[in-house]
Amino acid sequence: MKIAVIPARGGSKRIPRKNIKDFCGKPMIAWSIAAAKASGLFEHIIVSTDDAEIAKIAVQWGAEAPFTRPAELSNDYAGTTEVMAHAIQWALGQDWPITAACCIYATAPFVQIDDLKQGLEALESGDWEYAFTATDFVAPVHRSFKRRDNGGVEMLFPEHFSTRSQDLPSVLHDAGQFYWGHSAAWLKGKPIFSPHSTPIIIPNWRVQDIDDQSDWIRAELICKQLEATKT
Repeated sequence: MKIAVIPARGGSKRIPRKNIKDFCGKPMIAWSIAAAKASGLFEHIIVSTDDAEIAKIAVQWGAEAPFTRPAELSNDYAGTTEVMAHAIQWALGQDWPITAACCIYATAPFVQIDDLKQGLEALESGDWEYAFTATDFVAPVHRSFKRRDNGGVEMLFPEHFSTRSQDLPSVLHDAGQFYWGHSAAWLKGKPIFSPHSTPIIIPNWRVQDIDDQSDWIRAELICKQLEATKT
């Protein structure tokens, strides 16, 4: 059995009620639920939340919210692996024969069905414990710099000041959309960004962190364009 778990705590601070705020015509979390349902990959789609309103909306959009996430897993420091382990332990307590679980973020409106399917195929293609979405940086990180206290700048990798961009290695970062994992890996708390994980590479124009209002506006513009291409 394979399940999807969508973590959605109620304490979002930078964008209040972000998980259920209207995004291009429906609650933000509804986009993740819809993708999980349309993929046909999951016997159960569970929303792990500490918030009654989020749970109610999740159920209205076709997910399950069968438990209330404990307070100690609902603060700013609770990690994805701990939240996933809690949900899987609950499911195993229902005698569900879970072999793999996919964490889909509630704020991932651009998650694609084909990517979810590719992620499962990748997880099962070898001796992998996780498969997750990643993308390349839009600029070479080896030529990055930071601002100093005196107002000047300092390169993080000064040895690459004269290195051509095309000669620098490709560097990836987490796309923040979904993470497939075997149940045992989640339960053991194994780190995701490790050699036992394999990335599903997606284009960076389809990746958007949504942490503040400018992120939200940019994401809505991308969403409208994506939706327009479907018609």
